[in-house]
Amino acid sequence: MSPVYVFVHGWGFGAAFWAPMRAQFAPQDTLAWDLGFFGVTQCPELPEGRKVIAVGHSLGGLWLLHEKPFAWDRLVAVNGFSCFARRGDFAAGVAPRVLGRMRAQVGDAPEAVLAAFYGQLGYKGPVPLGANGTRLADGLAALEDWDERPAQPDLALCGEADPLVSREMSAACFERIVWHKGGHLLPAEDPEWCVARLRGLGL
Repeated sequence: MSPVYVFVHGWGFGAAFWAPMRAQFAPQDTLAWDLGFFGVTQCPELPEGRKVIAVGHSLGGLWLLHEKPFAWDRLVAVNGFSCFARRGDFAAGVAPRVLGRMRAQVGDAPEAVLAAFYGQLGYKGPVPLGANGTRLADGLAALEDWDERPAQPDLALCGEADPLVSREMSAACFERIVWHKGGHLLPAEDPEWCVARLRGLGL
């Protein structure tokens, strides 16, 4: 029996982010959890008796490491990290003041913060309706506070041109990295490449 792939999106996105990758699997072989940045949190139940491959994009990978919401047989981080904010023993991280500034703004103007974030990533899609400023602020707090080092995914897919997660940050977090020439949105930029790496896990 084939494994089930459970996808968790990153900050500022929703479950629909995974559509290009999920389209390459049979419908019964994927689940996409939604962290509620644009509506209701949705965590579909996992089927019994199947191997589980958990796949987290960006914050989604850190969220899986921190929350451990279910048992998995393999964990894959895509454009991910086990620590994001800079601290004394993590010079490759993002300056906390950047996250603090976003947190101060996102409650009153979530659409503007998201539009700027999308622009940084080169994402051309519209800001979804119904942005939840509280949930988005909680996500930024997680990015600032959580540190799951030295936990390791079974595989990390990283972008050489990622404008958010530097090569230095990836190397400081992960041991088993496969590099792609692209940026921070690999599941949308090259879903076929990502899916091929998932299938290569061999479950």
